[in-house]
Amino acid sequence: MNLHDFSYDLPQELIAQDPLEDRSSSRLMLLDKNTGEIEHKVFKDIIDYLNPGDCLVLNNTKVIPARLMGVREGTGASIEVLLLKRRENDIWEVLVKPGKKARPGDRISFGEGKLTAEVLDVVEDGNRLIKFYYEGVFEAVLDELGQMPLPPYITHKLQDKNRYQTVYAKYEGSAAAPTAGLHFTKELLEKLEQKGIIIANVTLHVGLGTFRPVKVENIQEHHMHSEMFVVTQEEADKINAARAAGGRIICVGTTSLRTLESTTDENGIVHADSRETDIFIYPGYKFKAADCLITNFHLPESTLLMLVSALAGRDNILNAYETAVKEKYRFFSFGDAMFIHD
Repeated sequence: MNLHDFSYDLPQELIAQDPLEDRSSSRLMLLDKNTGEIEHKVFKDIIDYLNPGDCLVLNNTKVIPARLMGVREGTGASIEVLLLKRRENDIWEVLVKPGKKARPGDRISFGEGKLTAEVLDVVEDGNRLIKFYYEGVFEAVLDELGQMPLPPYITHKLQDKNRYQTVYAKYEGSAAAPTAGLHFTKELLEKLEQKGIIIANVTLHVGLGTFRPVKVENIQEHHMHSEMFVVTQEEADKINAARAAGGRIICVGTTSLRTLESTTDENGIVHADSRETDIFIYPGYKFKAADCLITNFHLPESTLLMLVSALAGRDNILNAYETAVKEKYRFFSFGDAMFIHD
């Protein structure tokens, strides 16, 4: 299976630059994964397409303001640091731009010295290991000095940090938002529960590997970066009980889906687990946990487009994307949503 099999033409103006004022007023495309049939709705209509006993699986990770702008001590050269993964205590794996200005032993200052860092090592993909020095609590310092790590295709400044955060975000650790969840409001979630929909939570800390371009022509040669996930026994029990009772398992976002598929056995039983996953889902994959998916519209030739093609069929997905372009849907992180259902 080749990379160009997952290509489509997207006019630049359809890339959403700002979140809508009302999260749940984005558009919603319904795609029947079996027939390819398409319907057009508004996101808050999702309640009409979920049944009592269905289980909605949310990823409750919280995005940290992982983008830090600093200067290299000694030269004053500007340097950008993006936090990717906490290795231990104050040692982080980071992405540095420009990388040449961050050699082992170099020191970087942020916020006029409120936070400083020393480069310890160069690791895989040219990422750096750095150690931070500060007074007080690291999260508080980061909240003051850091910026939300918006994807590069979003050029507008985000006015409110919380708009790149789901309303149910709980556990800090992501370098990007699980964006399918941005459409939910607390009111909508309450209405879903009142209707009898079971809500389960998993945690997967989204790394930038999710957005790394695929650089190999044969997609099977692509290697996914690993991301940390947690599924507790209580939440696994909820999902398993819903399935046993005949409910559908509906993942909110590709991260929830990848988490469940990483910890579900061949009999469809979800197990409590806490580890890293580098699962790569593309057409031909046999799903063990997920029945349906609520997701946004993804970049051409991305691993996320391959994942949704595995669930709904490549031809159905590419036809749906062509329709979305014609109908002027908004694409990517702050864009509209799709419900892949059966």
